[in-house]
Amino acid sequence: MRLPRTAHTSRPWRIHQFAPDFRVEDVWRMPTPGGPDDLAHLVDQMANGTDAHRSSAPSRLLFAIRWRLGKLFGWDRPDAGLGTRVPTLRDRLPADLRQEPPGPDLKGVPVPFTSVYHTRDEWAAEMANRTVHAVMHIGWVEDAKAPGGYRGQMAVLVKPNGFTGSLYMAAIKPFRYLGVYQQLLLAIGREWRAGAPGRSTAHR
Repeated sequence: MRLPRTAHTSRPWRIHQFAPDFRVEDVWRMPTPGGPDDLAHLVDQMANGTDAHRSSAPSRLLFAIRWRLGKLFGWDRPDAGLGTRVPTLRDRLPADLRQEPPGPDLKGVPVPFTSVYHTRDEWAAEMANRTVHAVMHIGWVEDAKAPGGYRGQMAVLVKPNGFTGSLYMAAIKPFRYLGVYQQLLLAIGREWRAGAPGRSTAHR
């Protein structure tokens, strides 16, 4: 499911215009085939339906450890987040995106994300704590191998907070690859397939 960084950087996403100081950490193929207008369904599922982070014992354990460490070191205090330690990326949006509804926030997860913008083929949401300012970018891409011809693609963009932030990102990297992302994407795929009857059949 993991893709090279160029799978994100080579596409003309709007996020490139106002987040050049963020690096692309990971890019993942999402098991969410659909038609050209189905990104809205995926956004709704991720914002309101998915409980993917609880899908496996390793994921639950890793998140529990992460929150225990965050409490110990003060990573998640209110003064370390958006609007306090770092300004929101919505302040950087061009006029056309700023005038559009930003899309739903991602709340039903261990680390809440605040939506930055939402278009027909992109959705970006951000979070910040003492270690990092991160963006989850969900793109909707053409894929001839996917039923319906389209699928989701998730990129994670990060801006670590100094040496401590870089050390933190390096320390959690093996856990992200071994336990978190794969289980998360598998759970999203299961929920996507289960919700297929509620979506338009025009492009399936």
